Amino acid sequence: MDRQRLSSIAHSHHPIAAPVSGVNVNRLLRRAGRGPAARILDLGCGEAAWALQALAHHPDGHADAVDLSPYALERAAAAAAERGLADRLTLHERDARRYVPDGDYDLVLCVGSTHVFDGFAGTLRMAGRHVNPHGILLIGEGFWQAPPTPAALAALDAKPGDLTDLAGLVDVAEEAGWTPVYAHVSDAAEWDNYEWSWVGSLTEWALDNPGHPDAAEALAVAREHREQWLRGYRTVFGFATLVLRRG
Repeated sequence: MDRQRLSSIAHSHHPIAAPVSGVNVNRLLRRAGRGPAARILDLGCGEAAWALQALAHHPDGHADAVDLSPYALERAAAAAAERGLADRLTLHERDARRYVPDGDYDLVLCVGSTHVFDGFAGTLRMAGRHVNPHGILLIGEGFWQAPPTPAALAALDAKPGDLTDLAGLVDVAEEAGWTPVYAHVSDAAEWDNYEWSWVGSLTEWALDNPGHPDAAEALAVAREHREQWLRGYRTVFGFATLVLRRG
C-alpha cells in the first residue's frame, strides 16, 4: 500500500499528526505570540492542521504549507475551504528541504516532521533559515522519556544515540543559537489518543473495505504498529514541542 495513502488514512481521525491535543496546540500558538498579520510556514505539514489553527490566531496572516503527500494536501485544502481559510493558505506539494520562500517568516512550524531534515539539529538549521530575525521556530520532536529498552529500540528501529533526553534537546537548541521560551511535553493521555486514533482509523478502514486489495495489508500494518507501541515504546518514547527564539 502506498505509504502516503496509508498515513493519510491513519490520521483521518487525528489530523494533528502528533501526540498533542487541540487545547495544547492552541496554548503553544498563543505562546508563539506573533502579530495578527504574521507570515507562517509549516514544513512537513501533513493535513496542515497546525497552519490552519495558526491562521485562526492571526486573523490577517497568511500561511504556506509544504508536504510531499498529495493525499494530505487534498485534505488540507478541504479543511481550509470548510473553515473559510482557503484564501489565506497556500499549499505546496514539494520536498520541504528544497522549499524556497519569497520572503521571511514570523512563525515557522515543523512538528513531527524533523526526519525530513535528518533530525532535530538539521531542522534547527534548515527550518531556522526561513525565520526572520524576530521570529519564532516551533518544533515538535521525539526524545527518550526513559532509558530505551531493547523492545523500544526494536519497535522504533532506532539506536540509543538516535535521540537524547529532554534536557539534551534543550542543549542542542541552545548550541545552535536558539533559546526555548516555552515547551509542551505530551502526556500519556495525548499519546494514547494519538496512537489509538492512528491504529483505529487504519483498522476501521480495512474492516469497512474488506474487498479492497490493500485491506489485508492495512490491517496487518495496524496490528504491527499497535504491538510496537503497546509492547515496545509506550512510556519510553516522549514528544516535546518547543517554542524557540534566537539568542
